[in-house]
Amino acid sequence: MSSATLDATEVLAGAPAAKTASKRPARDRHVTDFIALTEQVRAAGYMQREVKWYTWRLIRQGLGYVAILALFLTLGQSWWQMVTAVLLGFLTTQTAFIGHDAAHRQVYESAKANAWLSRITANLFVGMSYGWWMNKHGKHHTNPNKIGVDGDIAAGALVFDPESAAKRTGVAKWFAQRQGAFFFPLLTLAGLDLQIASVRRLADKNQIVPKRTVEIILLATRLLLLPILTVVFLGWGIGLAFVAVQVMTLGLYMGCAFAPNHKGMPLVPKDVKIDFMRRQTLMSRNISGGWWVDVGMGGLNYQIEHHLFPTMSSKNLKAVQPMVRQYCAERNITYTETTLGQSYMIVMRYLNRVGLGQRDPFECPITASMRTAR
Repeated sequence: MSSATLDATEVLAGAPAAKTASKRPARDRHVTDFIALTEQVRAAGYMQREVKWYTWRLIRQGLGYVAILALFLTLGQSWWQMVTAVLLGFLTTQTAFIGHDAAHRQVYESAKANAWLSRITANLFVGMSYGWWMNKHGKHHTNPNKIGVDGDIAAGALVFDPESAAKRTGVAKWFAQRQGAFFFPLLTLAGLDLQIASVRRLADKNQIVPKRTVEIILLATRLLLLPILTVVFLGWGIGLAFVAVQVMTLGLYMGCAFAPNHKGMPLVPKDVKIDFMRRQTLMSRNISGGWWVDVGMGGLNYQIEHHLFPTMSSKNLKAVQPMVRQYCAERNITYTETTLGQSYMIVMRYLNRVGLGQRDPFECPITASMRTAR
């Protein structure tokens, strides 16, 4: 069985490779080897749900929101509220990490319970449509860094492949050639961008969004009611500034957590097919740095392990890393890991080289796989 037959929803939900593969004869040893690794991971207990761990995370974050609300009410109409806005932006991003894990069915056994947790955290706390994100993120997990398929590398304010950069003219071309320098400033707009994209999908009746009415109510509460109450309490000037700083912090923090995982890794031509293991490993990058990176990135710093085992609790990704690293070493599969600072430098240089139309950083992963043991 080729894992390429899984659709976006199955990969996001983490359809067990061993269980799915048993329905069809394996075509090559890449598949059977990965099934063996999956069985080893499962036998070690790393695929067990960590409900208590997530419950404590939710409780701590709940207390965090109470503390921020208390600070908000105490400071009143003061420009010191910008500190509160920054803290709220950080906390909502931490909540987004839980929503991400729930969408991957990492928290509960019940798919419905996971979906509701992710729907509530995404819409009500982050201001992002769960239905929109599921569609986008599912395609990313199915084909990470695949041109024309993975929406995370679709051309927008930034371009991620030389072909897209070559189409830019005038000011857009000038910007693309220097886009690496604008990377962090642009991240401050990422929160606003995802909120606009969410509203557009919910408003488009041609797009399928489960529980659309519920999402609209939750999202409207987050994007309309809460900002209105903020402005009423703080006044127009401080209130609007508070909302802007919170959204900018959300975008910057979320972008800094997600961008190092795949940006600057090889791109895959649309018509190229790669086995599941290499597809998820060669296009992903882990970030080292200790417990503060683990907490700050919500476990997404173990991106290779997450892509291989998407339903695995982020709590267990660190524990399974040595098994995956050894597996890759034995099969001569490139396993990429760097520090957070180094990853940002790689991303910025990568973006500038794309803008200049240079193709040398884009060695197709299929070429790399040809050099691995068969």
